[in-house]
Amino acid sequence: MILACGEALIDMLPRESTAGEPAFAPYAGGAVFNTAIALGRLGVPTGFLSGVSTDLFGQQLLASLEASKVGTGHLIRSDRPTTLAFVTLTNGHAKYAFYDENTAGRMLRPDDLPDTSVSAYFFGGISLVVEPCGQAYEALARRVAGTAPVMVDPNIRPGFIKDEAAYRERLNVMFACADIIKVSDEDLEWITGSTDGEAFRDSCAASVVLVTRGADGVTVICDHGTFDVPATRVEVVDTVGAGDTFNAGFLAGLHQAGALTLDGLDDADEATLRAAVELGAKAAAVTVSRAGANPPWASEL
Repeated sequence: MILACGEALIDMLPRESTAGEPAFAPYAGGAVFNTAIALGRLGVPTGFLSGVSTDLFGQQLLASLEASKVGTGHLIRSDRPTTLAFVTLTNGHAKYAFYDENTAGRMLRPDDLPDTSVSAYFFGGISLVVEPCGQAYEALARRVAGTAPVMVDPNIRPGFIKDEAAYRERLNVMFACADIIKVSDEDLEWITGSTDGEAFRDSCAASVVLVTRGADGVTVICDHGTFDVPATRVEVVDTVGAGDTFNAGFLAGLHQAGALTLDGLDDADEATLRAAVELGAKAAAVTVSRAGANPPWASEL
């Protein structure tokens, strides 16, 4: 089982009422949640670890996980509210306003973490930014590093970061624990001041670094060298959940190839990694071709 560890929230997506007024519609989301949903739909054994509310929106999140075949046995339920993210779209690109104080997801603490023993872990998103949940996910990453593959996608939202120095320190810890790191070119520039993926990989211990560049595809940096994989061309409706779906497709590709182990990652050749990236790109193309974070099922690929 791959255990996706991080935020679940409700994306309030812009819509128009029947009277023509601006409105928002609630959709289950969150970067790590979206990756879990996509993994489940691709047929990969997947679980989700997060703080999830018992409120109306928490029930919506739970139903979405179950409908996508994602295990819910690692959820920590509470009566705190659900995090909300109001989304605005400009030329299909999403910007977010988060409402996250004292929520079920944010208030997850290290002491709340269950014992875990799974085949791989995925971390990322805004859950690494805020406390105390950031401490909880960092503690889990430290605990499991070296026992199973760890993938990290920070999915950086600069407007959500209040203490930049503390966040950068956490990212350094998470990257040190990671075997796979996925960053967008914008993430990479924020982290390092440049978009040089090779220099970034030299600064961390990851076996594989993936740099996504939107319509320009993905750059893969690994022990076998650096190579590019083109994006799958589609008409874009919006980019909500695109990177999250790519993460799931890449992990699914490694899982299908039998390479999602510590030894498997060390031994993975260019052909194996390229095929996994291509699956991620193909899955992400479906997501961007329709509104919201709505990852494809395996049958759609």
